[in-house]
Amino acid sequence: MISMKKLSILSHLAVTAALAFAGSVVQADEIKGNAAAGNAKVWLCVGCHSIPDYRADYPFVYKVPMLGGQNAAYIATALASYKKGERKHPTMRSIAASLSDQDMADIGEYYAAQTASSPNNPLK
Repeated sequence: MISMKKLSILSHLAVTAALAFAGSVVQADEIKGNAAAGNAKVWLCVGCHSIPDYRADYPFVYKVPMLGGQNAAYIATALASYKKGERKHPTMRSIAASLSDQDMADIGEYYAAQTASSPNNPLK
């Protein structure tokens, strides 16, 4: 049989866990990307992602995708996956590690506002 003290501790833990989960869901909903803000954050991306048919050769030969016109949420999710280590490309992992959730959302919105034929280079 569970004592009242243990029941009280368990109920407090359950409430704390529920509040923490609700807080993380609310925080995720509050992040809205901004393409204009993303324009100032993609300077590191353009070195690879703005070159048509570019292939990186480290750590393996990899066709680097053009990002213009890509879905904003997909880009933000991909960056988050690199940051968490779920995606393995070492260069992308190190770049994503320096980004906040807001940075990722802004970069996603910036590239979503481009087209597949856009120069994808804010520095021009």
